[in-house]
Amino acid sequence: MDKLDKQMLDFLQDDGRLSISDLSRKLALSRPSVTERLHRLREKKVIEGFSARVALPAVGREILLIIQVSDLKVSPQEFESLIQKKEDIIECHRVTGDVSYFLKAAVSNMERMRLLIDSLMPYGSINTSTVLASPVSYRKILPNV
Repeated sequence: MDKLDKQMLDFLQDDGRLSISDLSRKLALSRPSVTERLHRLREKKVIEGFSARVALPAVGREILLIIQVSDLKVSPQEFESLIQKKEDIIECHRVTGDVSYFLKAAVSNMERMRLLIDSLMPYGSINTSTVLASPVSYRKILPNV
């Protein structure tokens, strides 16, 4: 990846809706060159896709949770299959150490939080933390130098 690819990633992470024309102007490259670079980055899976970042409170998900799952009572495959069906879970990470999984969940109210926690309890030991603030909720990711 060269300097122009890195700049393209930087611009697209600021605004994933930039047109090819806008990227062309910002990078001082022809539209065909920008298009080819963009296709190459997608083919190499550097760019996985484009999506919108949604403000959780704006869609009624006021409470953000970090849930630790340890002492798993089922297979990881069974647990992961269950988690994929739970819409309140917005991230799931299988990790090393005493904790098996870190889950990030967004719920609308305390009752919804209770129901989610109760539904997870049969599968392992659950430790839940409510997020008070997120000083770094998103960060652009660029290749290391």
